[in-house]
Amino acid sequence: MDFDALKAIQSGLGTAAVIVMDKSTDIVDAIARLSYFYKHESCGQCTPYREGTGWLWMIMERMKTGNAKLEEIDMLREVTKQIEGHTICALGDATAWPVQGLIRHFRLEMERRIRDRAEREILEATA
Repeated sequence: MDFDALKAIQSGLGTAAVIVMDKSTDIVDAIARLSYFYKHESCGQCTPYREGTGWLWMIMERMKTGNAKLEEIDMLREVTKQIEGHTICALGDATAWPVQGLIRHFRLEMERRIRDRAEREILEATA
């Protein structure tokens, strides 16, 4: 695992923190938890970070259960772009990257959750 190998698969070491998860890990839940961590750690000085982390966490919480709309995946990406590179410290970038990676590598999983929940709600309404 080196810089070039990770770059080749559109990943990276980010803040150089490594979290090891097995295939049973709910990746959407894991990234939602990271979003909460960064929201909690915000000092509140930067508006993009202070406001953006709250939005990221709220949307990610809904994504965990599929209680979102497909368009919100792109909105989530846009929120990360408003944070990334617009803060005083590097925590802004560190906050945006896990969500961007989730969307880049697991978008289909996010879409599946949203569709599955919508289908369940339709079935429950017609039952």
